[in-house]
Amino acid sequence: MESSERIFLNSVFFVLGFTLVFSIIGILLQTLLLHASFGAMEAIRIIGGLIILAFGILLIASTRYIIPFFSQGHGIRFKRTGNSFVSSFLFGLGFAMGWTPCVGAILGSIYALAAASPGVGFLLLLAYSLGLGIPFLVFGAFISKLSGFLKRIKAFLNYFSIIAGLFLAALGILVVTGYIGLLSVFLVGPGGSMPLGSNLNFLIAILAGILTFFSPCILPLVPAFFSYMAGSSAEGVKQ
Repeated sequence: MESSERIFLNSVFFVLGFTLVFSIIGILLQTLLLHASFGAMEAIRIIGGLIILAFGILLIASTRYIIPFFSQGHGIRFKRTGNSFVSSFLFGLGFAMGWTPCVGAILGSIYALAAASPGVGFLLLLAYSLGLGIPFLVFGAFISKLSGFLKRIKAFLNYFSIIAGLFLAALGILVVTGYIGLLSVFLVGPGGSMPLGSNLNFLIAILAGILTFFSPCILPLVPAFFSYMAGSSAEGVKQ
């Protein structure tokens, strides 16, 4: 099997690994909160919105100050196995269970949004996995051609935390106030208002997944990740 094919297939198994974990968490949230009372869900909505807002503020603050909670990753480490596809799948499991600075803020916000959206927690976490997974598959398929692109955009990653932080802060405010449906006006017009837990939330979850991929925590490590999964040097991946 050629190196490029091996890299792409490893990317697929890696994405399947973290998608499985995120989907299970979504199912658990959905099952636990589906039959909660209206009053309880209102409280969860407000608390969840405040958590999202706090993550946004902390993410912006992390550009100038050291935030201990965001300064290190926590996760389960897996040793490489004889089968690279199994290693990639296990790596995906460990990635989903881990906690890195940028991933923690954005993923934690999606957890809070899922908790505030009874009945669709599974779909929201699946949408997040889709947003995060598609760039991995694209880069896995075209890593040799996109390696130059990675170098060019590194200079702009310093602005990521500010952009993502503003995105989360705005989302948190809309969730707390109950006006998240107003975002649909910009997507489908004045007559397209959507309640919390609707298709708009899926779009937000997908966008959050994409933002996670292009974060300073993940994007700079993409070439090294693929070279490790392919069992070759970083230079070999670029060829």
